Amino acid sequence: MAEDKMQELVDRLNQASDAYYNGKGEIMTDYEWDHLFDQLKQLEEETGTILEDSPTRHVSADEINGQKEAHEFPALSLAKTKKPDDLVKWTEGKPIWLSWKLDGLTLVVTFDEGRLTKVVTRGNGHIGTNITHLSQSIGGIPQSIPYKGHAVIRGECVISYSDFEQFILESDEDYANPRNLASGSLTLKDPLEVKQRHLQWIPFTLVYTEDDIPSWGDRMNWIEKNGMKAVDREYIQSPTLSNIDEVILRWTRKVTNQENPYPVDGLVIAYDDWTFSQTGSITGHHATRAGLAFKWQDEDARTILDHIEWSCATSTISPVAIFKPVSLEGTTVKRASLCNISECERLGIGGKGSAIRVIKANKIIPKVIHVDEKVGELNIPTHCPVCGAPTRIIISENSNTKTLHCTNTKCPAKQLKKFARFVSKDGMDIDGISEQTLDKFINQGWINEYADLYHLHEHIEEIANMEGFGDKSATNIIRSIEYSKKVEARHLLYALSIPLCGKDVCNRLLSTYPIETLVQEASTENVKEDHFALIAGIGPEKSTQITRWFQDKENKAKFDRLWAVLDVSQVSDKLKGEQCKGLTFVITGDVHHYKNRNELKAYIESQGGKATGSVSKSTSYLINNDITSTSGKNQKAHQLNIPVISEDEFIQKFASQD
Repeated sequence: MAEDKMQELVDRLNQASDAYYNGKGEIMTDYEWDHLFDQLKQLEEETGTILEDSPTRHVSADEINGQKEAHEFPALSLAKTKKPDDLVKWTEGKPIWLSWKLDGLTLVVTFDEGRLTKVVTRGNGHIGTNITHLSQSIGGIPQSIPYKGHAVIRGECVISYSDFEQFILESDEDYANPRNLASGSLTLKDPLEVKQRHLQWIPFTLVYTEDDIPSWGDRMNWIEKNGMKAVDREYIQSPTLSNIDEVILRWTRKVTNQENPYPVDGLVIAYDDWTFSQTGSITGHHATRAGLAFKWQDEDARTILDHIEWSCATSTISPVAIFKPVSLEGTTVKRASLCNISECERLGIGGKGSAIRVIKANKIIPKVIHVDEKVGELNIPTHCPVCGAPTRIIISENSNTKTLHCTNTKCPAKQLKKFARFVSKDGMDIDGISEQTLDKFINQGWINEYADLYHLHEHIEEIANMEGFGDKSATNIIRSIEYSKKVEARHLLYALSIPLCGKDVCNRLLSTYPIETLVQEASTENVKEDHFALIAGIGPEKSTQITRWFQDKENKAKFDRLWAVLDVSQVSDKLKGEQCKGLTFVITGDVHHYKNRNELKAYIESQGGKATGSVSKSTSYLINNDITSTSGKNQKAHQLNIPVISEDEFIQKFASQD
């Protein structure tokens, strides 16, 4: 009986690991996997039996197709614990380093005579897949290093949360999390396609070098001296339960505050004494002294489902569970993404009144992990909640994942990226409206075209009552929208998202034409598609996109409605003076004397200066009307001894004679 239960657990765990390591779609959360793994381990200890294919005795393997390669040094996994006491016991009082347990795919990178010679996936720990041909498509892997000997470095290939969200919004593919996307990306054959996914390799171990480096910390420094950015780390001279608890709490806050851009699923401790760390034995598939992984005890809560909200994104309509608020990891949680229809079916999601359990996976992402009591059935919408067009279910060829899609190619929800460009700093520069905020407003039905943004004041009370907003946020958003009505022509043209019309193309067009003339000529009936081709840097392809865009009656009608609410100015390219010549400015916060920050930026450029978006050593002045602000830009300016000046001071110094 016990062996039957063990086999059931082994099968479920191995199936989930296969999906996890090979980009096939998540079929089990880390929380569930750990819970089942602990059950299996306890049964093995009680019975004294370990099944041949048990995950407690072998390393889960990626199955990336390609040339197989044996590892020079086995890439074994680390033993894990959720108890700080175990960490203290393991250290034996010796100095240690603590670092992130990055949640990606391990790659082993080898250098010889200063040149990259191979990149191999971990595979089963002994044999991996050679993916050297993808090395230039993965950030953080240099093609050469200063060191001229033989070196082997192990690191994690990850994708940041922001890049993952961007990919999901723009792609028709469906991945449950960044780790799943990273794994799936390494199965691709086209290096250019891989590069577009923004994979990053972060070294966490210098496995071998011909240099004698007995300290783990010094080995990490060696990695960085050779041009690579090693994993974040912290030294603990004399580990005790008290100081380990304090460090774990501090690093956990970094996760909950989302200070780390990459997904992590725990922490790792390693002996600073490298020689000592190599003297341990091999137990199962763990090297006993190579390191110990700490995984957080996920806090779960039972709550009652209120309803399923279907949220439109660029390519899919995703189910979101809305439930009675619960406290998790120090915050109040009342909604959690259910990813797709397959995940709803796997969990057995029902209707209003169902009892569910939720966690914050890796301390960040609210997730439904179990349905304790199902009430009613899941109702999948037959029409798009944004535009009302029919929906259809698509099954992915790679993972058999079911996702819901709107059949209307012009659904406003599918234009999210265009709306994001419209409100961006290079576009209309509307502060306080992020991509996530746009997504919410679109799903409320408030935004269908650009001009609708200038009618959001009609919904100010509804915005104030939305989760995460309030009266102040709503007022600030409406104020920013009002400020943006006064816009320079180049920013307006860029904001329209005309294909192939980046900032440079917009500048070239408007250096030749006033914007009214440009629009009039582009939209004239029977205008030739190459009408603007003779402008330097434009050419026939870009000219065609411009004329086609304005010839489209729907586009032109939307532009006319937008134009009617704006106050558009156009700044000449010619320098009016040299009062800002050779200086670089950063502008932050509200401005009062200029129409908006774009107008101030245009003035600076007309006077021979530059205006950039971030403070750096090359910044001459930070312009901020709140000089005493503790914002990140003000703090960095103070750190770099860069003057922070108000708008009045700027005018006195650089515009008083204009």
